[in-house]
Amino acid sequence: MQNQSPANPAVIEISKVTTRFADHVVHSGVDLKVHRAEIFALVGGSGSGKSTLLREMILLQRPDTGSIKVLGVDLNHIADPAALSLRLRWGVMFQHGGLFGSLTVNENVGLPLREHTGLNGAWINEIAAWKIAMTGLEPEVGEKYPVELSGGMLKRASLARALALDPELLFLDEPTAGLDPESADDVDQLILKLREMFGLTIVMITHDLDLLWQVADRVAVLAEGKVQGIGSMAELSQLDNPAVRKFFDGPRGRAAHEQKQNEAQTPAKNSSGIARSAWKQK
Repeated sequence: MQNQSPANPAVIEISKVTTRFADHVVHSGVDLKVHRAEIFALVGGSGSGKSTLLREMILLQRPDTGSIKVLGVDLNHIADPAALSLRLRWGVMFQHGGLFGSLTVNENVGLPLREHTGLNGAWINEIAAWKIAMTGLEPEVGEKYPVELSGGMLKRASLARALALDPELLFLDEPTAGLDPESADDVDQLILKLREMFGLTIVMITHDLDLLWQVADRVAVLAEGKVQGIGSMAELSQLDNPAVRKFFDGPRGRAAHEQKQNEAQTPAKNSSGIARSAWKQK
């Protein structure tokens, strides 16, 4: 777990957030903090409000009450110029890629640079190629269109675009969803590598229990409009809250927990792909 001392300040502060859609209450007084260089995960069942909370953090939606601060900026009363400046400090990897189908991967990754910098085309192409390589894709992938990519390649291309402007903060929406076990393991390692290389703060939504055990420093469990538990996976596994227990008591939860314990005993052997394969067979 990352240090949460005053020397490691909160990058995101959410206080008493309430969100409603008509009569449906999605959030009812949500409080949480994400600290610098932390890998923080939001989990919860369908309708728990995790995706809505992510949208509120990236200025795609506003809560009804409460406050959200990102990188020290209060989002409640932010003006458009300040909102644009703030958006340039984070990157977002969308669940289904969000790439423009009419543009190649190179063009997609270079698009934020064309829109928001004064760099010439040669520099933009060079930076785009570097970001693509950083995510583990071969250079020739840059000339392909999104429709020509496999699921794992599409995730990496989307991540390369999210990294285009050297963000301080990275949001990942279901980064391993739909991937085969080997590709999912590669994404696990890539997330850890990015944090190590650049000191990124990473916030992710995921249903991948293996990703949570392998990568997340802390996890917040959302249910019934509130944060039902928050801490490392090891800490959460000790809680009796029914909303939290569902992530540990089912066959997938037990398999992920046992796998993590086995790896702690034999750290040189990484067989998380085996665990993911076992889950897919159930």
